[in-house]
Amino acid sequence: MRMNEPIRISSEDELDDLLSDPYPEDIDWARQLRGDVLVLGAGGKMGPTLVRRIARSLAVAGSSHRVRAVSRFSRPEIRAGLEAEGADTIVADLLDPGAFSRLPDCESALWLVGSKFGSQGRPDHTWATNAYLPGRMMQRYPDARVTVLSTGNVYPLVAPGTGGCGEEHPAAPVGEYAESCLGRERVVEYFSRRNGTRVTILRLNYAVEARYGVLLDVARRVWEGEPVPLEMGYVNVIWQGDANSACFRSLALAESPPLVLNLTGEEVLSVRELAEEFAARLGREARFEGRESPTALLSDARRCRELLGPPHMPLDAVLGLVADWVRHGGPTLGKPTRFEVRDGKF
Repeated sequence: MRMNEPIRISSEDELDDLLSDPYPEDIDWARQLRGDVLVLGAGGKMGPTLVRRIARSLAVAGSSHRVRAVSRFSRPEIRAGLEAEGADTIVADLLDPGAFSRLPDCESALWLVGSKFGSQGRPDHTWATNAYLPGRMMQRYPDARVTVLSTGNVYPLVAPGTGGCGEEHPAAPVGEYAESCLGRERVVEYFSRRNGTRVTILRLNYAVEARYGVLLDVARRVWEGEPVPLEMGYVNVIWQGDANSACFRSLALAESPPLVLNLTGEEVLSVRELAEEFAARLGREARFEGRESPTALLSDARRCRELLGPPHMPLDAVLGLVADWVRHGGPTLGKPTRFEVRDGKF
């Protein structure tokens, strides 16, 4: 059932619960799982609430299987929170040559590891993280079913009227970050074909919640009287709770060679109209800089919705939640998305 009532969130704990509480279909999938689930890159923006969702799904399903979260865990409070949910945590730097040999066996693996910001200054690190490490993971888990998180940045910029790039659209990444992400996909595909490893590749853009994402970036600029850049004039977004659910359940779709799915919301959204909507909700005036370019980074996720179902969280509810969060000074992750970048230089 989709959420239709306005949502009021007053704390990070409540927000994390909203992002983590499983949908009925998550619990149904948890009942079908065979073996433990390994989440690699569990300490990032998406990882903690995804791990919690899996842990809660397994608990409600009455499963004896475990979710195991792998990360450097530079923020100890994230590790403690996941352990409190019943997850097993493993501290590991996956760039350490012996890291993968020390990881436990698993039946299912979710790969969330990635490097985006700073890719201009250290392209070597970006490529090692985004293209080399996925190959190490695929060699370590040839018999698992695997979901690999990728990005819509592998596509070229297209006109909004096209509805965005479908999965069959030829890749044409712009900049080293996007190129390294296509490298990740190609390396994963190679090992999937060689070893018969079942894989789903999810091209995500953009997951949003109150502390991070395109909507927060736009709302914060409106609230603080800063101009909203319009060069990338159109975007796709999906509530991170819906992205978490799709990521978990996409394990059921894994195949060799990999199944590729776009993961995003149902609409092509105008950045100008989003800013004007936030202005109305926040009692501010929207200011702008630049003009809309004729193309934007957009994905068509119809195939994903056909296979995994539509998002639960309506856009209007997300807009209201983000506006309330900004109005009341809720904490953020302090990581602007830089959605306006068109040259791929992050």
